[in-house]
Amino acid sequence: MAETIFVGGGGEGYGAAQTLLLKYANRHGLIAGATGTGKTVTLQILAEGFASAGVPVFLSDVKGDLSGLAKSGSERFKLHAAFTKRAGTIGFDDYAYEGFPVTFWDLFGEQGHPVRTTISEMGPLLLARLLELTEAQEGVLNIAFRVADEEGLPLLDLKDLQSMLVWLGENRGTVSLRYGNISTASVGAIQRQLLVLENQGATQFFGEPALELSDIMRTETDGRGRINILAADKLMAAPRLYATSLLWLLSELFEELPEVGDPDKPKLVFFFDEAHLLFDDAPKALIDKVEQVARLIRSKGVGVYFVTQNPADVPEDILGQLGNRVQHALRAFTPKDQKGLKAAAETYRTNPRFSTEDAIKEVGVGEAVTSMLEAKGAPGVVERTLIRPPASQLGPITKGERADVIAGSPIAGKYETLKDRESAYEVLTKRAEAAAKEAEEAERREEEAEEAEREFRRARRYDGRDVGRSTSRRSSKSPSLGDQFAKMVVKELTGTTGRRLVRGILGGLFKGR
Repeated sequence: MAETIFVGGGGEGYGAAQTLLLKYANRHGLIAGATGTGKTVTLQILAEGFASAGVPVFLSDVKGDLSGLAKSGSERFKLHAAFTKRAGTIGFDDYAYEGFPVTFWDLFGEQGHPVRTTISEMGPLLLARLLELTEAQEGVLNIAFRVADEEGLPLLDLKDLQSMLVWLGENRGTVSLRYGNISTASVGAIQRQLLVLENQGATQFFGEPALELSDIMRTETDGRGRINILAADKLMAAPRLYATSLLWLLSELFEELPEVGDPDKPKLVFFFDEAHLLFDDAPKALIDKVEQVARLIRSKGVGVYFVTQNPADVPEDILGQLGNRVQHALRAFTPKDQKGLKAAAETYRTNPRFSTEDAIKEVGVGEAVTSMLEAKGAPGVVERTLIRPPASQLGPITKGERADVIAGSPIAGKYETLKDRESAYEVLTKRAEAAAKEAEEAERREEEAEEAEREFRRARRYDGRDVGRSTSRRSSKSPSLGDQFAKMVVKELTGTTGRRLVRGILGGLFKGR
């Protein structure tokens, strides 16, 4: 297998060939540029390069264009002549069309295998971000997770969390003494946000079977890595769900994979497209978590490449960790744009042959300003580069072709059927039903005791002579005063007393375990 990935080269007025060293590919990277400047093609050719080198890839297909990775390019394609000429210009002598092993995924299960996780695996921090909760509401969510964990109540899907919040609201007085104040307003706000999430289609995302990381880290028998493509065109309608789901996956990789130090090539490369969605209005705690993951996950053998329109979309502390960079053209029409352009140019190691700032403004479609890590991980001098043409099809494949790829996948059928094992919702429902039954039984016993007391008093008052002495005077259909009073007592018990008993039993459910 190759030790480098050929990114592009130059002709007249351009620099030397640019290659990405696989041993430094886990030092992360950045692909930036305005819309229409070629970011998607750069992402495509890097995915091809990693797959050819035996490195599995995970990327999101925001515009629906990247499914073409599964199919070989064709000489009948309208840009064939231009691609061939570009390959000759940059010295890409072994350029040939080729399709790649692809696995399609989809949070909604429509354009690929379903991607699922459980509420517990998502955790309160990411879930609070997804739901846009306030600090107080996030505190209540943390309490819900804590109590569920202590009581052995699995939180797998949305209805589990919803039922847990109902229980907290009903028992907030008792729970608040131990964990802090739980207001009904906060519980209600979280429930409303869960309803919004449910309406966005997130019901499919939470549940089992949950995604196994090994299924996105597969390699083929011929040594090539599989390219995992997440359908994100529909998902982008819920940008917070998109960003949080990808961050969850990145966090799972960070927590589950073993330390491998600095491998000869990455175990997985993760492309985070539309990266600005991750950082827009994000609380500091979340930014700190992303920074921690970016800093430490490289020792797990995972390279993370952020794809965005402007480098300024990525926080400075994270941007400083992105060693391999491909910068497509930036537009600078306003003073703010010009300031951002200057800041972007200053992050590169200067080349005395040209102005980096001018080059970023001038490069055309399919061209970029690049800087790759060199020996000992030092950033290379910035160069103007013609990006190499893709070997796979440029543009999407047909629905039928996608369906064939999904059907022929090595994991076909593994995630398609949703499983609903016993979890918090079922456990709490059973306890509530048992409590209601016990309350009903207690009411029945109390009614019987009341009836026995009335019979005893009636027997003493009438000395037993009321039995059978006036059947001719009173119709059996006319209720006696005693019967009417008994019905009133039963009605009262069924109402206030019954509810009081149920509340008392529900309130002591966890205490009695």
